[in-house]
Amino acid sequence: MASKPSIPKGTRDFSPAEVAKRQYIMQIIKSNFEKFGFQPIETPSFENSDTLMGKYGEEGDRLIFKILNSGDYLAKADTELLANKDSLKLISTISEKALRYDLTVPFARYVVQHQNEIEFPFKRYQIQPVWRADRPQKGRFREFFQCDADVVGSTSLWQEVELVQLYDSVFSELGLKGVTIKINNRKILSGIAEVIGASDKLIDFTVALDKLDKIGEDGVKKEMLEKGISAEAIQKVQPLFSFSGTISEKISQLRNLLSNSVEGSKGVAELQFICENVTELGLQNAILDLDVTLARGLNYYTGAIFEVAPPKEVSMGSIGGGGRYDDLTGIFGLKNMSGVGISFGLDRIYLVVEELDLFPETVKVTTKALFINYGNEEAKYAMKAIHELRKAGIKVEMYPDAAKVGKQFGHADKRNIPFAVIAGSDEIKEGKYALKNLISGEQTLFTLNELKKDLM
Repeated sequence: MASKPSIPKGTRDFSPAEVAKRQYIMQIIKSNFEKFGFQPIETPSFENSDTLMGKYGEEGDRLIFKILNSGDYLAKADTELLANKDSLKLISTISEKALRYDLTVPFARYVVQHQNEIEFPFKRYQIQPVWRADRPQKGRFREFFQCDADVVGSTSLWQEVELVQLYDSVFSELGLKGVTIKINNRKILSGIAEVIGASDKLIDFTVALDKLDKIGEDGVKKEMLEKGISAEAIQKVQPLFSFSGTISEKISQLRNLLSNSVEGSKGVAELQFICENVTELGLQNAILDLDVTLARGLNYYTGAIFEVAPPKEVSMGSIGGGGRYDDLTGIFGLKNMSGVGISFGLDRIYLVVEELDLFPETVKVTTKALFINYGNEEAKYAMKAIHELRKAGIKVEMYPDAAKVGKQFGHADKRNIPFAVIAGSDEIKEGKYALKNLISGEQTLFTLNELKKDLM
């Protein structure tokens, strides 16, 4: 007996209704990307392993899906490593490619590879799937879509201001009120590490600090101690665990804390520019908040860091994030090419919009009307009308078989099709079509032009 088919954990099938809702969100994101001047590109689903490895920190590298080499992949494997079962070292000899972890690093590779064809500053967007060998849980999947917008070739902080506005524009159009756009700056984190004498532990410090909302103050301090950061250094950052006030008050506190750090002071000045201009220009619905614990453990951020939290009434992780990465393309040989970008987490945004019941009714409708099939002669008459209606952009179809009428109406009901068109021998004689509202039961006789107008 054949085993029941299944899919890998952390992946999903999507029904027609779910796909329609996902496309609704993607279309809003895409239209806003283009409204802000971003151009679309696409990159392969998998990259050479050395393109991806070492770009996301130790934790990120572990989450990259490796692809085994084609054919007899063990033929060229190091026999000693194989005998010792040293999988970490063995992987490089049996796997040369990997599924992309995000869209930012492949974008950096694209920029370097196509630098002679690109007009800088270059504003690009991508809406494609990515893969992470993560532990599946609510809102966290192993295969999911990212929707990225990046600008490369400009150091102007007006780009950060616009990206905050882009977030606000998309979430406002989706009807999400109370979204919080958190902002920090990597230079501030570097400055704090410098002030407390832990510059050599910057990555460990930021990775631990970034977990404050997940494991709490005691958990963060415990992890810092385990990473070799002294208790004295941790004591110096105590104010960070209870950082509060308005954005301007927080900036003032940071300026005092980092007065002896050149790098930290630069970060404060950048944050002040972004926050003051966003505040002056105003946002439609989103809330801008300076979160000094926001670290995002990715190695490539060098300036502003963004993370977007959903409305408070929804229990969900971040629904977007990003930042500035001054030296990312330098990894691939292209120096002095600053970039900044943000990402929208489509799958989590979907769950938030669904939970808040914000999908318009029109998104749930696929076919507008089902033509009832009474036989070949009637079907030919119906198909002429269907052809004209489709040319007008109206979604209509005919039941493929001349089945019992009750079965055909039942089919329309199960698919939530709101109308049925009856074109039997009586209607053919009059050259008309009967439109039945399957919700109210009301039925009206129309000419083709009248039918077209009513279904528009």
